[in-house]
Amino acid sequence: MARIVPLFSGSKGNCYYIGTAAEGVLIDAGRNCKQIELAMEANGLSMKSVGAVFVTHEHIDHCSALKVLAKKHSLPIYASEGTLNALAERDRLAPNAKTLVIRNEIALGGMRIQRVDTPHDAAESCCYRVTTPDGKTAMIATDIGHVTEQIRSALTDCQLVVLESNHDIDMLRTGPYTYVLKKRILSDIGHLSNDACATELSQLVRNGTLRLILGHLSEMNNTPQIALRTSVAELGRAGMKYKNDYTLDVAPSAPTVKSVIF
Repeated sequence: MARIVPLFSGSKGNCYYIGTAAEGVLIDAGRNCKQIELAMEANGLSMKSVGAVFVTHEHIDHCSALKVLAKKHSLPIYASEGTLNALAERDRLAPNAKTLVIRNEIALGGMRIQRVDTPHDAAESCCYRVTTPDGKTAMIATDIGHVTEQIRSALTDCQLVVLESNHDIDMLRTGPYTYVLKKRILSDIGHLSNDACATELSQLVRNGTLRLILGHLSEMNNTPQIALRTSVAELGRAGMKYKNDYTLDVAPSAPTVKSVIF
């Protein structure tokens, strides 16, 4: 039975497990190695079930454990060529790390992992759509300034979607961040707002995606309650009832026992 386990999500680190108890992959490795190992253990998962780490981009909250984790557990690292080069430049890869460029999609064990390019202020960022051995699909789409047609197409027909709901626009605009940082976050290569996320979710549910998770919430410019309320309200305006027509969770920033079956 396939599931997604949001081990960590947010500005302090991001790491997700997708697969079954026997076989799966990690999407990003943004905490430290021990924290990821403990979070896996808390969710009844073994690092032995991890076939590879797929990295979305080189920002520290997505790769801080990569060097140690991949070396300790002999894990191959998949990413775009631009991301792998950026990781190497930042000394985020062990000298003998097994790195592989993913250009379109690859088969790994019984799974198929598809790369989907994302608009973000990174070298060559992407997200991943995963198809499990039983034909179920899940996709994690965070760190995106806006939803492109390629992303929207890849999201369509997924059984489960993690979509970025990074910030409340009013909180961001009136908050303590510098003007330059606010402009970056609000740009087309920044982060997706609660409102933008909610709009996309309503379309996803119309198309049959019924398992939804809000990801990469800002600790400074958002709260789980505000993000959840924004999406539930938008879905309600579209005639969809929370916990009846769909499920909606918030990916935790701290380790917890949390998984969603799809």
